[in-house]
Amino acid sequence: MTTKQDRHILIAIIALSILLRVVVALFLGNAIEETRGGTFDQISYDALALRVAGGHGFSFATDWWPGVRADQPTAFWSYLYTLYLAVVYTLFGHAPLIARLIQAVLVGAAMPWLTWRIGGRIFGRRPALIAAAISAVYFYFILYAASLMSEALYIVGVLWTVDAAMRLAAVLGDAGASAGRRWRLGLELGLAMGVTLLLRQAIAPFLAVLALWFLWLAWRRGWLRRAIGPLAAAALLMALLLLPFVVRNYRAFGVVGMPNTNVGIAFFWANHPIYGTQFEAVLSPEHGISYQELIPPELRGLNDALLDRALLDRGVQIVLDDPGRYLLLSLSRIPIYFQFWPTPQSSLLSNAARLLSFGLFLPFMLYGLILAIRAVRPGGALRPPSPGPRDASDLRLAYLVLVLLFMVVYTVVHLVSWANVRYRLPVDAFLILFAAYGIDDLLHRLTQRRSLRRGSAQPRSSS
Repeated sequence: MTTKQDRHILIAIIALSILLRVVVALFLGNAIEETRGGTFDQISYDALALRVAGGHGFSFATDWWPGVRADQPTAFWSYLYTLYLAVVYTLFGHAPLIARLIQAVLVGAAMPWLTWRIGGRIFGRRPALIAAAISAVYFYFILYAASLMSEALYIVGVLWTVDAAMRLAAVLGDAGASAGRRWRLGLELGLAMGVTLLLRQAIAPFLAVLALWFLWLAWRRGWLRRAIGPLAAAALLMALLLLPFVVRNYRAFGVVGMPNTNVGIAFFWANHPIYGTQFEAVLSPEHGISYQELIPPELRGLNDALLDRALLDRGVQIVLDDPGRYLLLSLSRIPIYFQFWPTPQSSLLSNAARLLSFGLFLPFMLYGLILAIRAVRPGGALRPPSPGPRDASDLRLAYLVLVLLFMVVYTVVHLVSWANVRYRLPVDAFLILFAAYGIDDLLHRLTQRRSLRRGSAQPRSSS
């Protein structure tokens, strides 16, 4: 149970988080332009939302990225985020600032709060507050929360999914918990998974791992029978949330598949032979060819869904034709994915964002990771990270494994496909937990050292 002082600190952190994001939203205002590398998507989302709000459906007025023809249906972009912008534009007119402000407030409140909840279950009260504070001031999170892109809400969705999974696991392990509570948490998990998937499908591989984590935990702890119903309800609700968009795609493209048609396109571009063995986050002009021109001419007339499938087949064939090059290309994505240093190609704002977020906290993230991974080894245990009683929950280690699984799976997904600093941000949201754990450990050691010094400095009483 948190103390009254903890709650006051958390409220202050959330208020600061909202304030910083609102300030950036006000600075960006109603302008729709690329303010830094990786934010061109907001131009596309704005244009698509205007079309939806104007009654033209999910289409563009002109030929558009990545290969969408004018007035033709598209499924490349997140339906859910487009609908969010379309609702705002329908109610308030073309007012990007209002959409930015709503998003800034929602994300500014939700991200530190969910970070605090997850961190508290694993590492305890004080590291959880430190993690929430880092989340509030993390420069990348501030910038993306004010951009008309799915990133910030998607990260909130990922955190919500992990938080709901942890709460469901705790209730399933409690034989005294009511069946109604277990089912409600199962439905909440399904809602979280469905919303997150509709924001960005990159979460899909982790959701499969999450199901395996639940089954492993249930089997090890003997509550598999209690888990089947709520987990089935979660999967069913998630499928129901996706169903309208799957049906829409079938009617528009004649193909049954996931809501968004961007997996094959991204995989094809990311592994094209033009890179050789050195991946580039953004195709260099020196190649003398655009992304669209890399698409084989015979495929350019296909609709979104058929083009995505055809390019996925081409991408897989590229990998099979030269697996050695694919391995080297995937390895070359590591420094791009974890980049924190400034580069001449990036804007001043992009370089500052890297240094003042990932670059600033990376040493603490690595230190906290080392401390936590030691606890996963046989015989290891999570040290009480701050003064106070040890967390009574016996699921702390399982929660830690879940977080580590997300970071590993999500990183691997992007290293074998498309790596970019922007795509690492959901991992940053969990690395922050380890940064907080490391900072708390250092503070704890510093406090102990000072106490020892004060004790040794006191004069001994004469006998």
